[in-house]
Amino acid sequence: MTDTEARLDQIRGAMPPRPHNARTIAALTANPGCVRRAILDAAGVDKPRLAAASGFPAPFGQSRFAIARGNAFEALVKADGCAELLRLLRDKLGLPIPEASYADLEDVAGSTSLPVRHARTRQLVTRTAGSGADAGTLFDHPLLTLEVGGRLAYLEPDLIAFRLRDRFHVVEIKSFAAIDGQADPDKVAAAAIQSAVYVLAMRELLARSGRDPDLVADEVVLVCPKDFANRPVGALLDVRKQLTVLQRQLSRLALIADLVELYPPGISLDLAMDETGVPRRAASELAAALEIFPARYSPECLASCEMCRFCRHEARATTAALGRAVREELGGVEYVDTALRLADGEAKPGGGQHDAAALLRTAARLRAESLAAAG
Repeated sequence: MTDTEARLDQIRGAMPPRPHNARTIAALTANPGCVRRAILDAAGVDKPRLAAASGFPAPFGQSRFAIARGNAFEALVKADGCAELLRLLRDKLGLPIPEASYADLEDVAGSTSLPVRHARTRQLVTRTAGSGADAGTLFDHPLLTLEVGGRLAYLEPDLIAFRLRDRFHVVEIKSFAAIDGQADPDKVAAAAIQSAVYVLAMRELLARSGRDPDLVADEVVLVCPKDFANRPVGALLDVRKQLTVLQRQLSRLALIADLVELYPPGISLDLAMDETGVPRRAASELAAALEIFPARYSPECLASCEMCRFCRHEARATTAALGRAVREELGGVEYVDTALRLADGEAKPGGGQHDAAALLRTAARLRAESLAAAG
């Protein structure tokens, strides 16, 4: 075990490291500059449990009805040998043949072991990548891997379609609806970054097998219900931008050793669980340990990070709590009270605050003029 691994184990405490999945890896891109999140993810900390024990439980979680609806829609898309999916692939990707071969990798000869499934996925994908046949091949429940902060994460995309003009295409099946041809932009963006995780994992699999990683297309196929029915509709998503952000953040986690060394040894977020699984450590102790690692809070964190409520409470009365745009415009002005006093001329700007102070005074003057004009 390296010194960095020992430090991360100490930070995490007695709990085993929490494995990553595509959703948690995708969430890493939401706030790349946050040191707290980088260290917690590299250590494999169970953030939902930590947030609850510190007194600020995470507001996340799908209802069982949403999960059931998603499973039912995926089963519909894959029914009868993926008949509906093939129709969409012909429409969006120009599948040149009326049928396609199909391989289900959910188990291998009765084994559901993750290493066995991954080995079989790698074998079939590599073999198909070297084939010159222009045929459609569908891999259902393939198992991929991706290294995140020095730990191996197993990933299971909904489906991979191959030999659509000599390219692999990741297929992502979602249960949110496209109404009049338009889906919720936030949900589409989340699907795009999650699909980018699978594209990157596929490319690394091919590269490790001596194949060309560019065989995996930058465009993924998003399948979701049309309008208020369960009729599937497909769309192509370009994930090149998401891939760039994802690779940058994963590279940052790979350099976690340099980041950990910036903080004193002995820090631990151990919950001190009793025999029934109830944390015994005081919330105030956990909060003090967490505050050693600086956060980069913004309101957008509320949609992507389990520690969001803790960090929001910590950031109260700061300009960061007003959003990234405000924080960047007011660089050097950390607190709202300081910003208000600079705007009123009650305080003199310090080093690095002159531009922000001028902006605040202009905004205050324009506001006063507008109020006066309104009577």
